[in-house]
Formats: sequence, structure tokens, C-alpha cells
Amino acid sequence: MQPPLPKKLILASSSPRRAEILTTVGWTFEAKTAGIDESRKPNELPHDYVQRLAREKAEAVAALYEEGVVLGADTTVVVGEHLLGQPVDDDDARRMLQLLQGKWHDVLTGVALVQINGQTVVEYERSRVRFAEMTAKEIEWYVATGEPQGKAGAYAIQGKAALFIEEISGDYFNIVGLPIRLVYELARTINSTI
Repeated sequence: MQPPLPKKLILASSSPRRAEILTTVGWTFEAKTAGIDESRKPNELPHDYVQRLAREKAEAVAALYEEGVVLGADTTVVVGEHLLGQPVDDDDARRMLQLLQGKWHDVLTGVALVQINGQTVVEYERSRVRFAEMTAKEIEWYVATGEPQGKAGAYAIQGKAALFIEEISGDYFNIVGLPIRLVYELARTINSTI
């Protein structure tokens, strides 16, 4: 018997990692990209930022449908005072990896579920990751793999960057890009109204 889930789930993302996590747990869904401005507002706290973007993505896609539940998510990496989204180029990826190496950092993912013509729930998950010290050659090698592109913080824990991860605390799937346990809890919250 399958847990109670929305009859029609729409993922407001083109992320192959998010799609893979949903598929891994057996959820059926369709994907639709939300084109929104992802700029951070002045003095916006990191956890508010990822929750706002998750909600805006879900709401933008929900406006295109007449029924269903839309899942929006946004992930960012926080190290010290720096918010690290996706690198714009290889130099930006190098800069991010320099900031991360040898330190703990936070990975925050905002999650929003928007029931079309119904309830909206928004929350976030926080995990911690400790990166190993990296030599200049290791950074160059990793950037040259192309893996940092399209990844918050310029790394993929489920990929080659696993070589440099010393320790994690919290939800692994959150670090990949979708805290599936939190998604399930939020789905159960709104499922009583579906």
C-alpha cells in the first residue's frame, strides 16, 4: 500500500536531481520549469530567501494548471556571510570551492507545496557539510569535470565531490537538493484537504 499522496503532483523544477529523488521513492509527477527572478532581497535571511523562492516557483507553475499540487524547491549553500547559489562560470566555481574547503557550511532547501485552489505550505530543511582541504590541483581537476555547474555551492555530494566530503549532519537528500522526508510531511499536511 502506498502512502497517501497528491493525485497529481507537478514539480516546479528542471533539476534532474530532484526528479531522481521523487522517482526513487516511487512518486509520479510531471515537471514544469518556473521562470522567476531569483535575486535575493536586501537583508533577506538565507532561510527566508529559499522559502520565498520555493513558494514563488510553485505559485508561478500553479497558475498554469487547474488542478493538482505543485512542489517548488530552492537550495542554497551558506558559508560564513556568503550565500552560494549556482556558479556563473568556472572562475566562480573556483571561488566557491576556495570558500568551502576545510570548513563546515550549511545547505538550506526551501520547500513549498501549493494545492491549486487550496492550501499552501512552506518550510525549509538545514543540513551541515564539512569539506576537506583541497589543493589547487584538486580544485582545478574538479572544476574541469564540469560537475560544479548548475549546483548550489559548486559541488554535487552525490558525484565526484564525494571525494572531498569529510562529514555531514542532517538530511543527505537535502544536500542533493530535495529533502524528501520534509516533502512527505508537508504532503501529508495538505492531503487531508485533497
